[in-house]
Amino acid sequence: MINITLPDGSVRQYESGVSAMDVAKSISEGLARKVLAASINEEVWDASRPIQSDASLKLLTWTDNDGKKTFWHSSAHLMAEAVEALYPGVKFWVGPAIENP
Repeated sequence: MINITLPDGSVRQYESGVSAMDVAKSISEGLARKVLAASINEEVWDASRPIQSDASLKLLTWTDNDGKKTFWHSSAHLMAEAVEALYPGVKFWVGPAIENP
């Protein structure tokens, strides 16, 4: 079993390999529907990535800056894939998604 510490300081025990999404679902289905990513020990992770050891966890939603950044980053990749499929050979530049272009 591993200990997952939530932002309110409470600690929950789960089997090793639990994901942030699994933790969210164990708290509330409504919360799980809002989760975009997770902060594990203050590092942003995909919400489906397995957690193997004791960790602090913050579930990231649209109300969190890191949640928004993760959503925008993933959306940029999806858009690029779609554009490349429609226009083979198109070239993209690199850069982070920004809030106000």
